Amino acid sequence: MAKIIHTMIRVLDLDKSIRFYADVLNLSEAHRLDFPDFALVYLRNDENDFELELTLNKGRAEPYTHGTGYGHIAVVVPDAAAAREALVAKGHDPAPVKEFKRGDELLARFFFIQDPDGYKIEMLERHGHYQ
Repeated sequence: MAKIIHTMIRVLDLDKSIRFYADVLNLSEAHRLDFPDFALVYLRNDENDFELELTLNKGRAEPYTHGTGYGHIAVVVPDAAAAREALVAKGHDPAPVKEFKRGDELLARFFFIQDPDGYKIEMLERHGHYQ
């Protein structure tokens, strides 16, 4: 059986990205592979064993494009409104909390925030399918 272990994104400023993910998702460096032309830094937290791999291509100054296919990374939090307020208090600029409903049935409560390279992160409140 296959097990998903990480997802990779390319970043321009490794230190800035590491600080962002520590601040927003409580991820810290679990492993680093440094090569002359590139570096791979794997971030994780105690909540799971899935990792976010940050890839730095050394010497690149041009921002990456996300194309039309990239969507977002999703995480769950106990309370979307409280999580958003905490990020605002830290100086971040998350989008407003929204609700996704089918009729009167609440399917999800969530907001988005973008990392320093423009990657979207969906912060979903634990509810229903999103546990």
